[in-house]
Amino acid sequence: MPTNKSVSKAPITQFVNCRILRDHKLQREDLWVREGRILDPEKLFFDEEGYADQRVDCEGLIIAPGFIDVQINGGYGIDFSQATSNVRGGVALVAKKILEHGVTSFLPTLVTSPPNIYHKVLTEVKVQSGGVEGAGVLGCHLEGPFISLEKKGAHPEQYLRSFQSGGMLDLIETYGTLDNVAMVTLAPELPNSEMVVRELAQRGITVSLGHSVANLSQAEEAVQNGASFITHLFNAMLPFHHRDPGIVGLLTSDQVPQDRTVFYGMIADGIHTNSAALRIAHRAHPTGLVLVTDAITAMGLPPGHHTLGQQVIEIQGLHAYVAGTKTLSGSIATMDMCVRHFKQASGCSVEQALEAASLHPAQLLGISRCKGTLDYGADAAIVKAPWIRGRCR
Repeated sequence: MPTNKSVSKAPITQFVNCRILRDHKLQREDLWVREGRILDPEKLFFDEEGYADQRVDCEGLIIAPGFIDVQINGGYGIDFSQATSNVRGGVALVAKKILEHGVTSFLPTLVTSPPNIYHKVLTEVKVQSGGVEGAGVLGCHLEGPFISLEKKGAHPEQYLRSFQSGGMLDLIETYGTLDNVAMVTLAPELPNSEMVVRELAQRGITVSLGHSVANLSQAEEAVQNGASFITHLFNAMLPFHHRDPGIVGLLTSDQVPQDRTVFYGMIADGIHTNSAALRIAHRAHPTGLVLVTDAITAMGLPPGHHTLGQQVIEIQGLHAYVAGTKTLSGSIATMDMCVRHFKQASGCSVEQALEAASLHPAQLLGISRCKGTLDYGADAAIVKAPWIRGRCR
C-alpha cells in the first residue's frame, strides 16, 4: 500500500538516532527522505498522513550535507586535463570514487592547457545529477590559461594567454565553448580582464581570482565587476604586505559591495598552507572559507610519477611536485581528510568544518537552496560522518 496517496507512491526513508546539521547547529532530529528530497515531517504527518517505509538507525552518527569540491583536477589515475579517448568514463570513475569521501558534487578542473585539449574535453564533460553511481557534475572549473606568468605555479608557461583580442573572443578561441563551464580562474591584472569578468558573471559563471600578482585595488575592482572567489588563498599570489595586502586583503576589504560575499578556497592538506595561516583566514572571514582538495591524478594511488595536464608530477610522501622541482602542483588529499585537518588546525567547531565543505561552496555557486543544506525540500545528498565523532569531537 503506498505510504502517500496524495503526492507520491515513492518509498519514504527515515534516518533515526542521528545528529543532523541544520541552521548551523547539530540537532538531534530524524531526517525524512523521499525521491531524493528532504521532507518536512510536519507536512508529511498531518497533510499527507504518510509514514516511513524504511528506518535507518544511524547509531549516533552525524548526518551532514554532501561535500562539494569546486577544485579537483582528477584522481585515481584520471587527469581531467588529458584529452583521452574516454573522457566521460574518466569523469565517471572519479565521481564514483569520491563518494567514499563524502563528496556528492564537484567541478572537474582543467589546468592551463593548449586549446585543442579544451575543445576536446569541454564537449565531453556534461552537467549531471549525482546518485549512488557517482557524485554530480556541476560544471567545469577552468583554472587558466589567463593567469600571471610570475605566479604560474605548476601551469606550463608556453600555454599561458592574455586577453589580446579584447576579452571574450580570447576565451572562445581558447576554450571553444562555455557550455557546462561553472567557474573560470583568471588574473585580474591582465589588460581587458574587466570586461571578461563582467561578461562571465552576467552569464552565471563564477569568476575566481588566482595565479595573480594583482594588488588590492585591482582585486577589489574585479569583485565590483562580478568576481566572487579566490583560488587557493595564499598560494600563487602576492604574499600579504601591510601597505598593500593584495588579493588576500579582500577578506576584510570595505570595498566589497554589502550584498556580496567574497569566498576563498583553502587546500587544508597540512602542506599547502600553514596551520597559522588557516587560522588567520578563518578568523578574519569564517563565512567565506571553502575547502577544496585541488587533488590531482595521484589521489588514491601509490607514490611515483603521474601527470597534471602537460606536466609530469612526482609524489614524494604527501607532497606533489612538478618533477625535478620543488613546485607544488595540487594535492593528493581527499575531502574528508581536508575537513578533519581544517577542524584540528583551526580549532573551529564541527559545524563550521562541515559547512566549509558543503554550505559555503553551494552559496558560492548560487545553489544553496538545493545543495549544501539539509533544509526541507533540498536534495538528499548527505554524508554520514563516523570520522567526525571518532576523531574530531
